[in-house]
Formats: sequence, structure tokens, C-alpha cells
Amino acid sequence: MNKNSMLQDEIIVNKIYTIRGQKVMLDRDLAEMYSVETRRLNEQVKRNEKRFPIDFMFQLTEQELENWKSQFATSNKERMGLRKLPNVFTEQGVAMLSSILNSETAITVNIQIIRIFTRLREMLLNHKDVLLKFEQMDKKILGIGYDLKMHDGEIESIFSLIDEWRKEREDEKAKLMAPKNPIGFKTKSSKK
Repeated sequence: MNKNSMLQDEIIVNKIYTIRGQKVMLDRDLAEMYSVETRRLNEQVKRNEKRFPIDFMFQLTEQELENWKSQFATSNKERMGLRKLPNVFTEQGVAMLSSILNSETAITVNIQIIRIFTRLREMLLNHKDVLLKFEQMDKKILGIGYDLKMHDGEIESIFSLIDEWRKEREDEKAKLMAPKNPIGFKTKSSKK
């Protein structure tokens, strides 16, 4: 896959949703990235059913589909083509897809998706302290007799942690977009 046809990481990240408390990707989004029809992708999955247990892939319920549509304000164009309930794939399911889809595009995109899932997981683990602070704040705010003035310092520290996290994410994004160094060495004929 050449540089121009390589998917941008941001496109992939925007296609990862949280459903049933898991990070998942829709069959139609994956099919589009792999340059295959959604029905063809699902046919391959059905032929290899044993490779996709419920923690690798599941089908959305009507309610989950409606929640997804309303949560992401999908356009009419995006709603078209959803004649049946979509399958969604967890990180493990996406990894398993690589064993049943053998095109060069599917392999390359799959590697990229797995790397993004890994980075997302690492980011969440690295920023657990922020999530814990939010949880503690939530409990205090809901508690009886909570005085916001007493905890201004805590609130400020949470916002500074969020700012640090945001800066780290921007730095990571800048690193991803930076040009890569070529592999190998220069010969006398290639030096100018």
C-alpha cells in the first residue's frame, strides 16, 4: 500500500466506538477500509464462525443500533444500507479478521488498526490517574455538604492534568504525522 492510499490514523480512531463497554468497529467501516463489500466481509466471517466468539464479534441489537445512530447523529446517507443489524468487532476480532482476509490492503490496514487499538489502550492506562480524580470528584460533588470553595485546588489540579494529557496527545499526533527517516544508508552515488 503506498503512502497516498494509507489510511490516516485519525480516520481509524474516529471509527472506533464504545458499545457494551468495549471498543469496537462496525463491519461496514472495516469493509470500507479493507476495500471489500460489507456482505463479502460478513460472508467470510460466517464461513469462519468458530474464529469469532462473542468477545471477538457480536451483532448489534435494534436498541444499540438506534442509540448508535442518535449518539453520532448519522446522516441519512450513512443510515442507508443498514438493512440488517451490523456486526461489530472488538480488538481481538479485528486481529482475527487478518487470518481470513488475505488481500494486501486488508493485511496493511489490519496492522494499522491493531497498532491504534494498542495506543488507545496504553493512553487509557497511562491516564488512569485523571480518570480516578474525576471519579473522586464525582463522589464528592454528589456527597452531602460538599463545598466547592474547599476544593478549588483539587479542581485546578484536575484541569492541569487534563491540559497535560491534551498536550501529550497533540505531541503524539505530531510524531505520527512527522516524516519517517528512510531505512538504509547512503552510497557515494546517492549523496549530492
